[in-house]
Amino acid sequence: MKKILAIAAVAALTAGVSAYAANPFSDVSTSDWAYQAVSELSDQGIVEGYPDGTFKGERNITRYELAQIIARLMANEDQYNAEQRAMIDQLASEYADELNNLGVRVGNLESKVGNISWSGDAYMKWAQGYDAQDANNTVDSYKGRLRINAHAQVNDSTYVEGLLRGDMNFKDDKNSDVVMQRLYVHHDIGNRVGVNLGKYAQFFGQTGMFYDGEIKGAEVMFNMPGMADLTVGYGRVSDLAEDVDFTYAKLAGDLVQGRVAYDVEYIKSHGNEDTNIWGAGLTLGVTDKIDVFGDYYKNTKDVIGNGKKPVAWTAGIGFGRQDMARPGSFRVSAAYVNAKAGAVTQGYTYDVSPIELLGGAHGIDHVKYWTAAADVTVAKNVSLHGEYAFNVKSNDDSKDLKDLATVSLNYAF
Repeated sequence: MKKILAIAAVAALTAGVSAYAANPFSDVSTSDWAYQAVSELSDQGIVEGYPDGTFKGERNITRYELAQIIARLMANEDQYNAEQRAMIDQLASEYADELNNLGVRVGNLESKVGNISWSGDAYMKWAQGYDAQDANNTVDSYKGRLRINAHAQVNDSTYVEGLLRGDMNFKDDKNSDVVMQRLYVHHDIGNRVGVNLGKYAQFFGQTGMFYDGEIKGAEVMFNMPGMADLTVGYGRVSDLAEDVDFTYAKLAGDLVQGRVAYDVEYIKSHGNEDTNIWGAGLTLGVTDKIDVFGDYYKNTKDVIGNGKKPVAWTAGIGFGRQDMARPGSFRVSAAYVNAKAGAVTQGYTYDVSPIELLGGAHGIDHVKYWTAAADVTVAKNVSLHGEYAFNVKSNDDSKDLKDLATVSLNYAF
């Protein structure tokens, strides 16, 4: 396409933004049919000429040059109406690769409609778990999951977010299960206070051994620059007790330019006296690629009835920094887990874990084991994940608990 024709099209797109502009180029005369378009876009800073003061409108425009123009349109997107913004988003999608090469973050512009943006993830997973009838045996599962996240920006301080999740068991189920995993509204109050209302995600600790799931309730987050973030909430914790309300508080932050991350939590149940848990976690970056990590949780209530207060802890070491945007990047880790019933939930972050046995029909209330995990990005936004739990021991010596393993392909979009 001739450069002059492309500029005329862009001028039509941005019509109404600029009313008058002087002639900036020596080879564009006032009698040229595209004079007004070229002049106005130059005045807006959208098009630029050559160092010699010419425009060279008869030369074919390259995709790189057009991407530069689109980048400048994106920088001034708030000046345009909804129809014009939609066209700019469409152009950004078409020239996403060139814009990325220019260092322009286009993210998911191709899926942006008005004030709503979409993202998602999926996996295909093989995993082992313990047989519900006999803990000495394991069963295999073959599952798939698709999640679609919608983020709707209501105004500068408010957004609504929903996560739709579909699960399918390829081995047993004929149909998939589709649920609304998250749905909440977020309000910012000034620059340092935020509020979540609805069903939102929450993560306790450094490893997710204690809890990595959703909470149905309300929480307030206080940002304390240079110190930590404090979160206080009230609601029902999924995977813990559907008919019991909880109060929780979490203080989390980092030190030494992010080389040290820490958190302290408190979780208390209402309506029963089973949960009064204190916890803390720490991650220490030994080098840019090596870190050590750990979590510790203690329930001050004797929920098992043996006169003891249950404790759960884990400690491990990791190597590498896996990034879904960088093929070839990876992370491997190994950790030891020692957990008792009443000190952890069934909402842990592991894909496979002997923790699933705690507090169930098998009569097991204490497990100890080693776990190894690996993640590698095999292509942009595609990763391979694996876990292996081994040397599993419990308080019941009569049970010969098998090792557990899982492998999954994970996709982000």
